[in-house]
Amino acid sequence: MKYSSIPAAQLLVQSCKAAGISDIIISPGSRNAPLTLSFTDDPFFTCYSIVDERCAAFFGLGIAQRKKQPVALVCTSGSALLNYYPAIAEAFYSGIPLVAISADRPIYKIDVGDGQTIRQDNVFDRHIGYSANLKMDVTHAQERLQFYAPELLKEAQETITQQNETLIFKAFETAFKKQLPVHINIPFEEPLYNLEEGRETLSTRKSLQYTEVTNNFLNEAQRTLWNKSKRKLILVGVLPPNAIEQKFIEKLAADPTVIVMTETTSNLHHPNFFPSIDSIIFPIEKSKNSEERFLELQPDILLTFGGLVVSKKVKAFLRKYKPDKHWHVHPTKAYDTYFALSDHIESQPNNFLKQLYANYDPLPSNYSDDWQTVKRAYEHKQIEYLQDIPFSDFSVFKVLQETIPAGYQIHLSNSSTVRYAQLFPLAPSNDVYCNRGTSGIDGCTSTAVGASLFHSSPTALITGDLSFFYDSNGLWNPYLRADFRIVLINNSGGGIFRILPGFDGSERFAKFFETQHSLTAKAICEQFGIEYRSANDSATINAALSDFFQVSSAPRLVEIFTPTELNNEILLGYFDFISSEYQ
Repeated sequence: MKYSSIPAAQLLVQSCKAAGISDIIISPGSRNAPLTLSFTDDPFFTCYSIVDERCAAFFGLGIAQRKKQPVALVCTSGSALLNYYPAIAEAFYSGIPLVAISADRPIYKIDVGDGQTIRQDNVFDRHIGYSANLKMDVTHAQERLQFYAPELLKEAQETITQQNETLIFKAFETAFKKQLPVHINIPFEEPLYNLEEGRETLSTRKSLQYTEVTNNFLNEAQRTLWNKSKRKLILVGVLPPNAIEQKFIEKLAADPTVIVMTETTSNLHHPNFFPSIDSIIFPIEKSKNSEERFLELQPDILLTFGGLVVSKKVKAFLRKYKPDKHWHVHPTKAYDTYFALSDHIESQPNNFLKQLYANYDPLPSNYSDDWQTVKRAYEHKQIEYLQDIPFSDFSVFKVLQETIPAGYQIHLSNSSTVRYAQLFPLAPSNDVYCNRGTSGIDGCTSTAVGASLFHSSPTALITGDLSFFYDSNGLWNPYLRADFRIVLINNSGGGIFRILPGFDGSERFAKFFETQHSLTAKAICEQFGIEYRSANDSATINAALSDFFQVSSAPRLVEIFTPTELNNEILLGYFDFISSEYQ
């Protein structure tokens, strides 16, 4: 195997190999040639070529999200690196270990008017787990160094290599143990394309995996409080599939003192759980005795797992009707989302629940049963409501819930899509993902494409029109599987803004908030070799989906056109309808 003759490039590539970082997402460039040549010549690495750096970063994020392992991104110098930022921010807030590796110009060429140079060191600053700014080698391009920066030659190459190795290890340690993105900036002087036989200098893999200390997470005061409480609310945000063992799910579901509120992105399922949070809270808001009902729902203890929560209603409820105690269970992170955080329990959910339910007998309580009655009521009202409404976003999601096959991996785009998905919980066999760290629309397609490569079953992306067109470059790569499916719901703009308080129906609103358009995905599908079909009413959607998920020789997209002006009325009408018996 041949590696770059530049020592720092060899060191970084061999460090990735020693750490087991095998998936490398490369965007084209010249300054990163030492890395590109070295990674692609070693069969240990699986290298992917993605032109658009923003798409490349989200593509890598999808792989890391699915594999729960660090994935490396490699780009050239200059503004290329800045295109990683949206995915880096998403990874930072979602706890996904991306390793952004940027080739840089020598430090003496920064801010002197040299081409394709920016200040790349610490560029991600407040949204990164660790930044490693490597030193430039002094045994490479010595004549140039002697001419431009002779002071650099005073430092020994051995010292530089040792310092660089320490920085790389710290970066990898952060990625593995804290599950955070890291940035490694590496300056290269020309020549960039010289190769030599690799010298294996890092033969052993250092211990980088996260290992939880299995001590007692619960103290006696916490255990006593849990055992005595008759009203405990468990709220679960983003969690990977199978994060909580079934035996603990059954214990939570059977506990009369516990309500478990889940979201589609929590990947937790049980008939006794509450998967449509807004369908519980919205009717309380509209009821005449809302204060009394909210006080009945207010928990003594709020126990939270997972990442960020979609529902604004539950956030508003818990911020106003605060629990006496809020415990958040996570190995490293504890956001005070409800301004009531009392305890950060640094544990994985399973280890915590094992201790929580050891020698535990719940007290008698009506807390769960009373709200199960409310849940059954809105479920019946939803069925009744769906019988009479016209074709719309709302009805489309019901059709999708009934149509997507078991076992599919499902990626949801942000904005309207992920919110409608909360009203129609998907099957337990469907693994569900969404970029909820920053909740942006900017990389939903790219993330789904990357994640699809590491799922044994097919993947379906459910997306809105703005999310799709914004990230259409996410399809510009040779990695689309034939069983990849895209369901594009096109309501001609940012329909979610119509249900927000600022909607006034004006031309200004349509242009600058809703951003109305008349685009379709047909030409994009032709460009990227995707089978295209469309639907615009109940009859055509059933026809379009009849064989949509069956085996095919190419990926498929169905574009479902829904009525812009009706969608928000039907959605808001749903909440009014299920609230009617509480008026």
